[in-house]
Amino acid sequence: WVRPPAGTTGAAPVPAQPPAPSADAGNTPGDQGRWRPWRFRMSNDVWGTPTVAGDLLYVTSFEVHALDVASGRRQFKTRDVAWAMAVADGRIHASDGPTLYALDAADGAERWRLATDGWVYSLRADRGTIVTGTRGGGVQAWEAANGELLWEMSGLQTDFETPDCGPFAQDGTVYVWADGRLRALEARTGTERWSYPVGDTASCGGVPVRLLAAPDGVVYVAAGTRVLAIDVARGDVRWRFEAPAVFLSPPAFAPGPAVTGGGVYIADYLGTVYALDAATGRDRWRIATEPRQTTEPVLVASGAVHLGSGGALYTLDAVTGTPRWRFAAGGDVVGAPVVAEGRVHFGSADHCLYTVDAEGGQLRWKLATGGEITGSPVAMGGVVYACSKDRCVYALDAAKGTGLSRR
Repeated sequence: WVRPPAGTTGAAPVPAQPPAPSADAGNTPGDQGRWRPWRFRMSNDVWGTPTVAGDLLYVTSFEVHALDVASGRRQFKTRDVAWAMAVADGRIHASDGPTLYALDAADGAERWRLATDGWVYSLRADRGTIVTGTRGGGVQAWEAANGELLWEMSGLQTDFETPDCGPFAQDGTVYVWADGRLRALEARTGTERWSYPVGDTASCGGVPVRLLAAPDGVVYVAAGTRVLAIDVARGDVRWRFEAPAVFLSPPAFAPGPAVTGGGVYIADYLGTVYALDAATGRDRWRIATEPRQTTEPVLVASGAVHLGSGGALYTLDAVTGTPRWRFAAGGDVVGAPVVAEGRVHFGSADHCLYTVDAEGGQLRWKLATGGEITGSPVAMGGVVYACSKDRCVYALDAAKGTGLSRR
């Protein structure tokens, strides 16, 4: 049997050497009872962020590949391209553009397949419903178990038809930007619950509308230079906040009163970070960093705000906004950082995956890959998973990188 290195301690800040891969095959685990770092090399490009569910890691490289998280051995791969993918309820839901299909997440066996009326550019899974966005302003909802079409509508915005700008589904509600309005639809029927006039692309500063449905019953919307707090159930606007620059990323939410770091956090494209009171929208503080073009939200964890701006990772105090530390990488920060067990993991355009101490920002280890890190890393069970444009998927000890943990 093999065991991931959960609970391991920190290591000295030394660069790590990548484990030797085999082409299209995972590495063999080491001695019994000891987990070893591994990497899996694809024959095609890898993109996006890996998905970990149970004992398998799923990644798209034209096909969907399912890798064993312990050994890196491939369990199966699909025969179809997956431009969009979501893993939920024991199924892989994916689309190659004109086709939508579902596979068994354990063995890759096909559950159902159907042809769509348009090219699918986005796909989300929520509570047994698959929501797709199709080019030309379409949205469809499907029964996840059998592929039955539940409802569809047209008229959505067509300026930003990318995977991260498609219809957003969460907690039984589908949010769409259509005809200059943000509309909240019932996920199973398509019935409109409410709508709000956010305006068209021009009135939103030429950037897409981004939103976050928070656990406090509010959907926080970034629309150009505005942040709106809208009641999820009724559609009432609780407050509005206006900034001098547009927002490219959605807001982030942290529960709790302002004195403990709770609230709404968002960064504009100039790199200014705002902390807003979730109840009133009052500007608690704002701190300038570097210009950022990323669409990833800031990350709030353990009383700190982490964000990649330009070629550096910034960490600010969530209550006061006081800068704690800044770590400069060799290229622009890619994707979103992830925090686990007192460490921050993030990728960079300099082809490296970095792990730094969450409290002081000291480098713990870094791994130089053969290409730019794609998407965001995933940290789970003491292991960090990441994809690189060198066509490899990496599984690394969160504390030591490629170093082996003694058990």
